[in-house]
Amino acid sequence: MRAIVVEEFGGPEVLQLTELPVPEPGPGQVSIDVAYAGVNFAELKARGSGYRVPSLPFQPGLEVSGRIRAVGEGVPEAYGLRPGLPVAALTRFGGYAEVAVADADTVFALPEGVSLRTAAALPTVLPTAHALLHEIGRLQPGESVLVQSAAGGVGGVVGQLAKLAGAGRVLGVVSAPAKAEYALKTGYDHVLVGAEFTAQAVRSLTDGRGVDLALDSVGGDTFRESLAALQTFGRLISFGNAGGGTPWQVGQNDLNPGRTVAGMSILELSQRDPDELRALTARAFALVADGSVDPLISAELPLAEVAEAHRLIESRTTTGKLLLRVAGE
Repeated sequence: MRAIVVEEFGGPEVLQLTELPVPEPGPGQVSIDVAYAGVNFAELKARGSGYRVPSLPFQPGLEVSGRIRAVGEGVPEAYGLRPGLPVAALTRFGGYAEVAVADADTVFALPEGVSLRTAAALPTVLPTAHALLHEIGRLQPGESVLVQSAAGGVGGVVGQLAKLAGAGRVLGVVSAPAKAEYALKTGYDHVLVGAEFTAQAVRSLTDGRGVDLALDSVGGDTFRESLAALQTFGRLISFGNAGGGTPWQVGQNDLNPGRTVAGMSILELSQRDPDELRALTARAFALVADGSVDPLISAELPLAEVAEAHRLIESRTTTGKLLLRVAGE
């Protein structure tokens, strides 16, 4: 089978298309004939600096859609997984391939009406966005929200979900004017571009109060400015460190009066509490199945052009979700 392999850390050029044996599922696993693979910023970090990579060489790719090829021993019957079933899956590694293996507890049958192309954009983005606003953020109708990287895969879905939940003011932050135009179409009321984002600017847009909920995927100074933009009893959730700064730390004085800070990682959730992940994913996928949310797929490239997909994301010019087309529909 064709697969992408990384033998040394570096730029997009280290992504090598090669031939590998078809993998077989182990106990508690399934193999999947891959239709599409999602492209995520975490995969760029893995390729460039070894983020979450146990050893070299490795096969990148965290999420796929496709049809089950084979089911390993010990997969619970309650999951309903069988050969031929269309699914989306978190693969952790190995998704950039014609056949991928995933733990059965991170493989999800597709709701009726969800295509394999759409499904490839769901496993990381939809549950993450849902958890940020609801399970962790506990967003209430009328509350205000601030979102970093508002034109990205998660950001575009968060804008839709926030409005669906009855949020009041939904504010986004992006890196370029063109991205602001895009974000405004996905539910944001106002979008700040680059250096326009400050805690004071956010307060000016919220009648001097600050926001109830801030979602930060950048880290560093952006994290600290987002924390300063919270109102009393506001909540900040960190779900990434795209800026590459020193991991955040907060003390009691940073949290007064009554602010809270939490973290979210879909990969950590998949490892520590897969049952909760399955329940969360079912709630999130249902919103795509009924047409309430669009995963905002902006482009797809063939598997052989994976290096270009990584270059596009690194250029910070992309919006929405990028896919790799493997076998297609």
